[in-house]
Amino acid sequence: MQRRHALIATALAAATGIATPALAQQAAWPQRQITIVVPASPGGAIDLLARLIGNKMTTDWGQPVVIDNRTGATGIIGTDLVAKSPPDGYNLVLVASSHAINPSMVKKLPFDTVKGFEPIALTHVVPLVLVTAPDFPAKTVQDIVAYGKAHPGELSFASSGSGGAPHFSGELFKSLTGLQMTHVPYKGSTLAHPDLMSGRVSLMFDTVAATNAQIKAGKLRAYAVTTAKRSASLPDVPTMQEAGIAGYETSTWGGLLAPAGTPRAVVEKINAEVNRVLAMADVRKTLQDNGIEAGGGTAAQFGSFIQGEMVKWGKVAKDAGIQPE
Repeated sequence: MQRRHALIATALAAATGIATPALAQQAAWPQRQITIVVPASPGGAIDLLARLIGNKMTTDWGQPVVIDNRTGATGIIGTDLVAKSPPDGYNLVLVASSHAINPSMVKKLPFDTVKGFEPIALTHVVPLVLVTAPDFPAKTVQDIVAYGKAHPGELSFASSGSGGAPHFSGELFKSLTGLQMTHVPYKGSTLAHPDLMSGRVSLMFDTVAATNAQIKAGKLRAYAVTTAKRSASLPDVPTMQEAGIAGYETSTWGGLLAPAGTPRAVVEKINAEVNRVLAMADVRKTLQDNGIEAGGGTAAQFGSFIQGEMVKWGKVAKDAGIQPE
């Protein structure tokens, strides 16, 4: 009888607009500091987005938002910290595309990539661009393919490290074109650029943000961007599909996750705030200046996107003979 009275009281409260303590607590969220973990060093795209969004949240909600950079293991260390945090919305992680690639690279992750989190929102997409030294003997993507087939085993491609979107973008290019290319990983994309510009490595898939200055200065030649649409920063450069590589689409991206079990109302409140921030003119200009495209959408859409990325990269890894370690 007591339980029945409690249920009736809750229903009446909802109907009359009188909040129960639990409902009031959710409605009042946030009531203290929020931490956004960035599982990478400062200065990259996910760090920039975390700080842009965090600053706007602080202003709008009147609670401090702290950015905590936790590097290591292609994002696994920082992401695991949030996976094991209380599911109350006060600890979030802004993951990169490596989050969807890691299951194909690591045999035993300390968390479930899908079930361990509540997706909140896709924050951004960064197009990659296929680049070579200016004097490379090919003027189009199809010329590169023809050159590679005429010189089997001679092509190499640099990346910012094994397991990231630049690495897997090269592997997808190999898979779709049938080229034999040697992967040469570096500890960061900028370390690869001198060897790329000198021709010691043949080509590279790197972010538009990291290569735009060298492309504009004539130190690198751009052939195609990897996204479905052309980059606003390189409007004259075709997409890979426009360049004749059917089915080719990759990017490096970022998005917010919360620990599994975070209340739906809290997830939706953060999602609405992220979408509002990404629509701001000053935020969009900052992103465009850095070669980054704004994300957005629902939490469910982001969850589906992550699972689609896992399937895509899993196939690329299998085709490349990459075994998780």
